[in-house]
Amino acid sequence: MLPATYRKVIARRFSKDFRKAAQIVEVPLNPPGPNEVLIRVHYAGVNATDVNISAGLYTPGAEPPIDLGAEVLGEIVAVGENVTDLEPEMIVVTNSLGGYAEYYTCRARYAIPVAESSPQVLSLVLSGTTASIGLEVAEMRSGETVLVTAAAGGTGQFAVQLAKLAGNHVIGTCGSDDKIELLKRLGCDHVINYKTEDVGAVLSATYPRGLDVVYESVGRTMFDTCVDHLAIRGRLLVIGFISEYLDAPEVVNSARIYGKLLGKSASIRSMFLLHYIRQVPEHLRRLLALYDTGKLRAAVDRTRFQGVEQVVDAVEHLHSGRSTGKVVVQMWDGNA
Repeated sequence: MLPATYRKVIARRFSKDFRKAAQIVEVPLNPPGPNEVLIRVHYAGVNATDVNISAGLYTPGAEPPIDLGAEVLGEIVAVGENVTDLEPEMIVVTNSLGGYAEYYTCRARYAIPVAESSPQVLSLVLSGTTASIGLEVAEMRSGETVLVTAAAGGTGQFAVQLAKLAGNHVIGTCGSDDKIELLKRLGCDHVINYKTEDVGAVLSATYPRGLDVVYESVGRTMFDTCVDHLAIRGRLLVIGFISEYLDAPEVVNSARIYGKLLGKSASIRSMFLLHYIRQVPEHLRRLLALYDTGKLRAAVDRTRFQGVEQVVDAVEHLHSGRSTGKVVVQMWDGNA
């Protein structure tokens, strides 16, 4: 029997300080409407951009409160009218605002069945599809030199593996020894510790021809370094800039960037997943197939977070720089 109420995390005010924005509330658990499914959430994924969601940047014009979280994996516990291809007890993944909750209702067409309930599978939903779609936007081919920044993070780990599977030489940046070991296991050909090495100097000495593709999510000086080391016809893809998420944008005074790009016929592209949302199901199915056959691995951070009470701690853990792989909050352990 389903409970009469459930708990979720909302932004009671807009702020990039997730702790100040977040509040746990208890609300009625309503049955799903037509074409909807109700999911008991097993795992919720933590993403760097959670602080942008809590600041209201993903819901322009909206006023708080808004639901927080962006991706869930769980078990269908009820289906609405007209839902014919999904049924209770099926395990599904989905992505939309509101994932930090004990129960989640979504349109049936956005719920994708998966074979197992695990944080590894959940990590493919946003982090994996961001990498897959992003590298497609960057027009990555085979036989190229590809640099992935924040390579041991939730999405960087998949960019590394997908680039290797495509037959490329892959470089990853990270900031600790344990992350170096992870990236070596995932197939990185060269790992640069940006805390102990000068990334630009290493790239100049080792890759004088430059970088064909850069998968960039850090921003600030890392972005500048990557631009400087693009190869002829190199492509730099921006999927985020986590170094500025918690602060005001850094103001710089330098020559306009087209002076660096034109001489190399290089380009800068960006990929905001919400603009490619229709492609997510197709890419997710490909990723799931790679995962199921053992061709793709999913690293999950070892720090355990349990329930809506620890969502804020999980978000702050990710932004501390100490996390390795995907950060996940377990919402249900099967005993309730």
